[in-house]
Amino acid sequence: MHIPVLLNEVIECLDPKPNENFIDCTLSAGGHAKEILKKTKPNGKVLGIELDEQIYKDIKKQNIGRLVAINDSYANLKRIAEENNFGNADGILFDLGMSSWHVDESGKGFSFKTNEPLIMSYSGKEKTAEEIINNYSEEKLEKIIREYGEENFSRKIAKKIVEARRLRPIKTTFQLTEIIRQATPAAYHRQKLHFATRTFQAIRIDVNGEIENLINALPQAIETLKQGGRLAIISFHSIEDRVAKNFFREREKNNEIKILTKKPIIPSEKEIESNPRARSSKLRAIIKL
Repeated sequence: MHIPVLLNEVIECLDPKPNENFIDCTLSAGGHAKEILKKTKPNGKVLGIELDEQIYKDIKKQNIGRLVAINDSYANLKRIAEENNFGNADGILFDLGMSSWHVDESGKGFSFKTNEPLIMSYSGKEKTAEEIINNYSEEKLEKIIREYGEENFSRKIAKKIVEARRLRPIKTTFQLTEIIRQATPAAYHRQKLHFATRTFQAIRIDVNGEIENLINALPQAIETLKQGGRLAIISFHSIEDRVAKNFFREREKNNEIKILTKKPIIPSEKEIESNPRARSSKLRAIIKL
């Protein structure tokens, strides 16, 4: 079950009121959207954008009233909003975390805990993780693992991947996890964070173009908001958070927005206890001037 992260805090930041219209750029199981719909009764609507076709089909089956669900990428936010008459939105939400479904049920290789094919694509249209692992140069692998995974052992991991694929193609999560284990010191394996986490994160980000999509979507979000509209972003790693923070600072200097969260809002200990996947989340919010 996907539990919406920082739900109360998101509602407080977006401040939805009766009959207002919102855009949820990462609909997933609809947890945030459903709460926004409660606050915007009787006539408020939510435009929900979901990239993964299976999740989109599942949410459509629920027939949630006043929810307009679209199977597309938030990289196309402005076009989607205009096509669906949401071009003057009262608020927009980005929840950049992976759905629990992707990790637990998709079978696409997002997790190193089960042996699955290396796909890691949300839409099925991008290149796969297997293609990246087996075809990228050592230099390019090292760069994405270092930059997107912030992995200190990026050079050793990239080198070991290239050595391993010379013997046979790397096709599964367990193969990749074992290669990472061999490339990193024993002490690294005893840390709280699993030794494969950062590499898997880096590859997933590259497969789906996540950073580029966010960079492209944020200006569209400002354009799509009405004056006084609010934008909230939940990020789960420092790269996304840095992109959001720097974008907000730049736009505030230009007097286009006001930052509502001088420091990012983080989950309470109680929320982390009930939903451990919330532990790295950070929420930032702005209002359009």
